[in-house]
Amino acid sequence: MTIRKIADQEWTFLETVARAAFANPFGEARDDLDILIGGASPGASPEEVLGAVLARVTAQVENLRARGVADLRGQEGSRREVLRRFFFFHVFHRYVDHFDRLIQAQLKQGDKPCRVDFAPEVLGEMAGFGLTGDEAERAFAVFYQLRRAFYFIRNGLVGSSPSMKALRRHLWDCVFTHDIRWFEAGLWSRMEEFSILLLGETGTGKGAAAAAIGRSGFIPYDPARNGFTESFTRNFVAINLSQYSEGVLESELFGHKKGAFTGAVDNHEGLFSRCAPHGVIFLDEIGDVSVPVQIKLLQVLQERVFYPVGSHEPRRFSGRIVAATNRPLDDLMLGGRFREDLYYRLCSDVVTIPPLRERLREDPDELDNLIGAILYRVAGQQVPARERQLVKKVIRRDVGGDYDWPGNVRELEQAVKRIILTGRYQGMKREKGAGMERLSVAMQDGSLGAEELLAAYCGHLYDVCGTYEEVARRTRLDRRTVKKYVQMGTEV
Repeated sequence: MTIRKIADQEWTFLETVARAAFANPFGEARDDLDILIGGASPGASPEEVLGAVLARVTAQVENLRARGVADLRGQEGSRREVLRRFFFFHVFHRYVDHFDRLIQAQLKQGDKPCRVDFAPEVLGEMAGFGLTGDEAERAFAVFYQLRRAFYFIRNGLVGSSPSMKALRRHLWDCVFTHDIRWFEAGLWSRMEEFSILLLGETGTGKGAAAAAIGRSGFIPYDPARNGFTESFTRNFVAINLSQYSEGVLESELFGHKKGAFTGAVDNHEGLFSRCAPHGVIFLDEIGDVSVPVQIKLLQVLQERVFYPVGSHEPRRFSGRIVAATNRPLDDLMLGGRFREDLYYRLCSDVVTIPPLRERLREDPDELDNLIGAILYRVAGQQVPARERQLVKKVIRRDVGGDYDWPGNVRELEQAVKRIILTGRYQGMKREKGAGMERLSVAMQDGSLGAEELLAAYCGHLYDVCGTYEEVARRTRLDRRTVKKYVQMGTEV
């Protein structure tokens, strides 16, 4: 058997499928390749296009088998690579439904890895194409990763606007790089070297973007246990850095040794110790941490080691860091409140999450898509179109089409819930400077309680200063208390 038994015209088809095998599924290039491969008629639905693609690929595989050339053994160089990717495309799509059921089962089961009953069948099929055992197991792990990335990026970041389509493409590249050849060549086990910084306003979905990256990491397949070495639910851990005082935060991140401080009655494993080898730690509100904590985080990123509080024994961290903030880091760095060296360790890539008002300007259907997704999540099932339109009608009636959604998607979700409960939504009308006027009037007539007074004053200072730290300095309160009162003022 020689590879020359495959005609040049066939090679053109095989090469096209090979390019599609690892193309970004959220990019236009993959759409163009699918149309080219399947030969679907103009105006065909995405389902029809994919159906045509899979039918032609399956027919080509059977043709190669019948002629005895569906085998990689003895093949070398670029032609072996084309055939290998062609067979990957075929096998992956044959088992997509199995991977989807596995993802659902793992979400239900939690941190204990599920058995993968269909694994021997997949590995056997790849062995039939001439892949070695190691190649087949690595490919199987990558197949699972590809499907998880598609599942969590598509379902976790809903929207049809151009900015959301671009975001999904961007997140896929954060997981696999922009060229899968880099990833396959060895970066699959080195992605912890690439930290990601997520920027965006409060409520835009930075947590959802981080979760999509975190749940999509590479997890090796272990044939001895007929399963993957970790559950993807355990592979992603998150912490909101603004919720803790500095001392408590260090213990939560790095752990502490028994007796390290008053109350440390036992050893405590911090977040960095608990992170799985190929896992992701999501550091939310990174712009709010103190400089001493920033220095310790920098050490983890530079040296991949950390020290629990009260211990001189180094621990190794082999996971990946994704960080997020809604703060203007340029201003913080200029003011000396955020270290530039930490920023440059975090920014292997910087992903900006678009605000909801931008998405709504780009695409009039965006609101319908989001309302549908929120109602589905709240109800646990598909909600009739009539109900979705009723929610949209209330939003248009009560806040209008020009409302800028200062709380972004998070506010929209609460708006939908409030409409379900009360049939109305007033929106957040707070304007800079208006809070001080209301504060002055309320103080004159004596209608404010102590907490309302603090909330109004902290809110006014935050409008003026722009940072919780500066408000805390002026009021001589700790920043967590300040943040609580500022947020309380926005909800009134």
